Amino acid sequence: MNKQEYKVSKPISDKIFGAVVVIFLASFVIITLYPVINTVALSFNDGIDAVRGGIYLWPRKFSMKNYKTVFAMQNIWTGAKVTVARTIIATLTSLFANALLAFVVSRKRFLFKSQLALFWVITMYVNGGMIPIFLLYKNLGLTGTFHVYWIPGMISAFNMLVMRTYMEGIPESLEESAQLDGAGYFTIFKDIISPLCKPVYATVALFIAVWQWNSWFDAMLYNRMKTQYTTLQYELMKLLSSVMQQSGSAENAKNSGGNTITPITIRSAVTIATMLPIVCLYPFLQRYFVTGLTIGGVKE
Repeated sequence: MNKQEYKVSKPISDKIFGAVVVIFLASFVIITLYPVINTVALSFNDGIDAVRGGIYLWPRKFSMKNYKTVFAMQNIWTGAKVTVARTIIATLTSLFANALLAFVVSRKRFLFKSQLALFWVITMYVNGGMIPIFLLYKNLGLTGTFHVYWIPGMISAFNMLVMRTYMEGIPESLEESAQLDGAGYFTIFKDIISPLCKPVYATVALFIAVWQWNSWFDAMLYNRMKTQYTTLQYELMKLLSSVMQQSGSAENAKNSGGNTITPITIRSAVTIATMLPIVCLYPFLQRYFVTGLTIGGVKE
């Protein structure tokens, strides 16, 4: 018999459902990508021309003035170095500290684990306030230093609870087998638990890195007078504020070549400059990120 005789045609309802799914997903992709493409187009467009509107997927009057203005700032490269340094150091130290604490509280024989979990959840919603925290950091000698960027945030209740939930899903028999072979708790954490926790580690690391990369308020609050500890986001925020203050007069924004910058175009350039490193990092962590968000959420 011909193989084609065994082929069963799909019901018309399945075909309609498949077409609807494809249309929905295609629409979702377009809706998601359009703001990014539009921002890129605005960042490469002349400022005064962009005020007219009507720019969608491609710049109407191409100009590099926006990016030249961003990268010509006085402290932009110092801020970039500090931001990269704080992102790397804070991510590594916070990941290790939260993972170690999560391992301790995930052990079934650990006393008061429920009470401590409730205490940490409360800290996620209640804090001492900005002024008490500032005074505390000042008395500890953290203000005016680079250490204020990574030491206070080493422990995060949310990140620790995410890791703890994931570790509680690992079979306890693995730990018992290692203990029978004479392994200590740190060896179990390093050689058994941590290799199995790569997905949640990557997820939490991405959370920490994005927060550190985008943070600017702590630089303004604690290191405002210390230009050697300024951050990239703080410098870009100051640039955007200055452009918005001068936007009332187009003559104040004109350069020697006749191009201009305006808040809408400089904001677009700042957005692309800040999001590009994280966008480049995300594909390498995507498979761990998705797994880390799903595994451990359901227990048998």
